[in-house]
Amino acid sequence: MLSYRHAFHAGNHADVLKHLTLSLVLEYFNRKDKPYWYIDTHSGAGLYDLRSREAQKVGEFKQGIGRLKNMQNLPETVSSFLSLIDRILPDKQLYCGSPWLAQALTRPSDKLRLFELHPADFQYLQHNMREACLGRKGQIRQEDGYHGLISLLPPASRRAVILIDPPYEEKQDYTRVIHTLKEAQKRFASGCYLVWYPCLSREESRRLPEQLKKLSPDQYLNAELHVHTPRADGFGMHGSGIFVINPPYLLAEQLQSALPALQTALAQDEGAKTVLDFQIK
Repeated sequence: MLSYRHAFHAGNHADVLKHLTLSLVLEYFNRKDKPYWYIDTHSGAGLYDLRSREAQKVGEFKQGIGRLKNMQNLPETVSSFLSLIDRILPDKQLYCGSPWLAQALTRPSDKLRLFELHPADFQYLQHNMREACLGRKGQIRQEDGYHGLISLLPPASRRAVILIDPPYEEKQDYTRVIHTLKEAQKRFASGCYLVWYPCLSREESRRLPEQLKKLSPDQYLNAELHVHTPRADGFGMHGSGIFVINPPYLLAEQLQSALPALQTALAQDEGAKTVLDFQIK
């Protein structure tokens, strides 16, 4: 199935959590003067126009990045993230996908490896990321990101940040995430893997964090942002999570200050809450 288009959801509360966490991880990797790879298994279009028909149809960005930008007295971690977004998006009517955020933070010596299977989004990705991927820095491939990831491991640099961010429209995505991570860890156990997932009422979604924890019980971080109470009919996404295998040692402390601010800013009812669970040795 290739019906999912992230343009309808760009800039929503899930993007805020995902991109804040990704930016913190990439900034940590930049502390060492050693190159690394950024691998994105489900890249989407890379960059989104919030004036587009898709973004305006539901207007999820208004309850996400739009609300966050209007908040004051934010902790340093969150205010720095907003400053970063303003810097890399001079047109305030645009919002970044993960590839655009990554290309802004990675250095000339680092590599981008971007996968997108949807034909329309792949065309947009090529257009949006063409300049960033010129020369040896980046590659864009129209292929299955699960298989593409495994084919790249281990990277020559032996350092990598890997984002696995499927739409979860099909139940198989949950099992494919686990299977792909198992195979990836066999080839590259030291990689920093970030897995985004939706918080839904369905069983597959509720079980996923514990399944991921079993893959790396001693080196993981799991953060969730719930913006409203689950609907009585079980429909829709009431929050999202980001699970990190081999997280930077600073990440837990950074999110401990950031998550309460996100909850306050993005809460849609009294059921809003955050979760932060980690084991870092």
